[in-house]
Order: sequence, then structure tokens, then C-alpha cells
Amino acid sequence: MQTDQLDVIVRVAGATLLIWAAATRRLTRHPDHRWFIPLAICLAGFLAGNSPVGELRLTGAAGRVAVIVAGFTAVFLWWWCLAVFDRTFRPRGGVLAIGSAWLVLAAMDRGVFGKALAGVGLSWLLLALGVLMLTHLAWRLFSDYCGDLLDRRRAARIGVAAFIAVQLCADVLIDFALGFDWGPQAFTLVQNGAVLAFVGLVMRLADDVDAGAHPPVRAAASPQADRLAARLATLMEVERIHLDPGLDLAGFAAAMGASEKVVRRLIHERTGHDHFRRFLNAHRVAEARRRLSSPAHRRDKLIAIAHDSGFASLASFNRAFLGVEGRPPSAFRGESSSEERKDGL
Repeated sequence: MQTDQLDVIVRVAGATLLIWAAATRRLTRHPDHRWFIPLAICLAGFLAGNSPVGELRLTGAAGRVAVIVAGFTAVFLWWWCLAVFDRTFRPRGGVLAIGSAWLVLAAMDRGVFGKALAGVGLSWLLLALGVLMLTHLAWRLFSDYCGDLLDRRRAARIGVAAFIAVQLCADVLIDFALGFDWGPQAFTLVQNGAVLAFVGLVMRLADDVDAGAHPPVRAAASPQADRLAARLATLMEVERIHLDPGLDLAGFAAAMGASEKVVRRLIHERTGHDHFRRFLNAHRVAEARRRLSSPAHRRDKLIAIAHDSGFASLASFNRAFLGVEGRPPSAFRGESSSEERKDGL
């Protein structure tokens, strides 16, 4: 089979599979689905236009749209991967700012805002943002590795991070050595195949994680299981170990008197949480909620409530509280005070 024919098959089949997958994924099943749909559209545009042979590219309005949406692929791939490994992911703060900057610059680079802006050499700036996004993703995969309570997802973090590192190094070296326009047909074919393989593997992981994210059926009761469950309740309800800001899974497992593997499964089975940090934050937010609604702590500053509830910083407190309650702690306190005044009338 000729390279031209193989190129067409890979690109057409890949775009078709991506669109089909996007159409059949239900948004209510997993948070990553809301990011997969725009990613699939962008990747379909990327595949449609990513060919060094002019005769094999889309032309006219369809080709123009494909080029534009292909420029947004990196952001949605970044956000989608983050959502796969973090079910509470929402683009905010620096992640939202960097992603938005990429979308604007990519649109400028592809002439959405006029041909004059398309020729100002934005490729190097986009490359810098791309390196930053991939580095952030790899860092998140590693930093959350120890606390991940789902075995399959935990193991996949290393493989995905390794793929990202290899892809990042290869792209940067090629861009520096050969320029942005270099792309012989064989290289482009391999690049298309690698992108499709990566997305397919992560999509399979997302489905597997979604299927296993609910707590497994508890094993038959045993003296050891009962002892560990009782110890877990004692640590959280009596000793309130979660109020220690420096607590990690290793320290928690030592306090439990069991291995980290056993503790990970126990927490997931008994509480339904899929990450140790979210398990701790649920208890810490409950403590903060109690303090924020208590007249005895009405004059306490938010930073004091954050530390007394087990959070290491005000930023992490605000982020966790917003994720659990859907509103910042200051708003929660204001509503609690208003209810108190109404009750007192």
C-alpha cells in the first residue's frame, strides 16, 4: 500500500472514530466527557489538514475551518487529560489563563483576526505555552500519584507522563533543528498515528476508571476488616487526624497500622472517594463549615479557620471549599450570619 493511501486511511478513519466516540459519550457519566467533545472536533480538524501532500488536504471553507479548529487541539487535550485523572477538575486560575491565552494566540496565528496578525511569528510563543501545558500535566500526574486510590488510574499515570515527556522532547528538538514547517509524509503519518493511539488509550482508561470509580462490593466481614474499619472511624472522628495539614497517605497508613495498598482500598470502599486528598478535604471542609456557622468563631479570620480545619493555605482552603460547597467560604459565612439574624427576629 502506498504512503498516500495509508495517510488517507489513517486520517479519515481517525476522524470518523473520534466523531463517533464524541457522539456516543454521555456528559453525565464522567467530567472528562465535556472536554472530550471539543477535543474530538479539534482532532478531526487536525487529521483532516495534517498532510504534507497538498492534494490530500481539505480545501475551501471546510479546509479553512479544519485549520482553525486544529489550532485549539492542545488546550482541549490538556484539559481532557486533567479531567480523566481528576474527577473534580475545572479550568480555573492559571490553568484557565494559559488555556485562554493559547486559544486567542492560535486564532490569531491562523488568521481569524486578520491576515496581518497571522504573520507576526506567534509559533514560538505557542511552543512555549505548549511546553508549559505539557510540563504542568506531567507534574500533576506525578504529584497526585501517591494519593490516587484507583489502582488502574494510578498505574496509568506513569505511562501517560512518560509518553508526554517523549513527545515533548521530540517536538521541541524537531522544531528547533528543522523548523515548524518540516513534516515529510512518513513523519506526519507516524505523528497522526501516535496522536490517535494516545487519545484512544486515555479514552479507554477514562471508561475503565468510570466503570470502577464506584466503591467495589465489600468483601466478606473478617476480624481484620472490622478492625481496620473501626480504626479508620477512630482516626477521623475521635483523633481527628485530618486536622494535621502535613498529613499524607504514608503517615495515615502508619497510623492505621496497615500497608498503603490496603488503606487505599479501604478508604475507597468505605467512603467512595477516589483520591486521598479529596477524602481528607471532605472532612476538613465539614470542620470548616462547622466553624463558619458557629457564633463562637464569628470573628475568626478565614486564614485561621483554614489552618484550624487542616488546610495548609488559604488558597487550598478556598479551592476545596468551593469544590465541595459550590460557593466560597466567605459567601457561606455571610449566608449563615443572615440566617442567624432572621432566626433572632
